Amino acid sequence: MSGVSTAEIPNRSLFRQPEVCEIAQVQAYVLRSWEAEFPDLGVTKTQGGPRIYRRADVEFVLRIKHLLFVEGLTIAGARRKLLEEQPGALTSGEDLEDLDELLGSDARERIMLVKRGLKEIAVLLAKKPSSANVAQARSLFDLAAPKVALKKGAKNVKSAKGAKHAKRKK
Repeated sequence: MSGVSTAEIPNRSLFRQPEVCEIAQVQAYVLRSWEAEFPDLGVTKTQGGPRIYRRADVEFVLRIKHLLFVEGLTIAGARRKLLEEQPGALTSGEDLEDLDELLGSDARERIMLVKRGLKEIAVLLAKKPSSANVAQARSLFDLAAPKVALKKGAKNVKSAKGAKHAKRKK
C-alpha cells in the first residue's frame, strides 16, 4: 500500500465524496463507516446534495487509511493513536484506562441494542392505536384511565358519597 502515503491532494478547499474516495482509493461505504467511527472527520452533509469534505478531512482520511492498512492498527487502535497525536490529548496511562473503563469492550454492542430498541419503539408508535394495543400499553405501563374534569358547579358524586359514608362510620 505505498499509495497511502504518496496520495496527491488537489489544491482545493472542498471535495465531494467520490473525489475523496478516488484520492484515498477506498470505497464510499468504507468512507461512511469511518465517518461513524471517527467523529473528528467533519464531513458536511448537504440536504439532498453530496457529502462535502474539507481539505483537512481528506488529510484525516489518508491518515486513518495509513494507520489501518500500513501500520496494521484496528479501528480502536487508530482512534487511540489519533487521540494521542492531538495537542492536549490524554497522555497519562491512568486517563486512558479511565476512558477504556468508561467505554467498555462491549460499547458497540450496547449501542446497537439501544438502537434496535429505539427502532422497535418507533414501529410501535407508528401503528394506529387499537383497543388491543391500548389495553396492552395500559397493562405494560400501568396507565390509569384519564380523569374527567368536572364542570364548575357540578357536584362530585363520588366524593359526596364518600363523605356521607364517612359520617355514618363515626
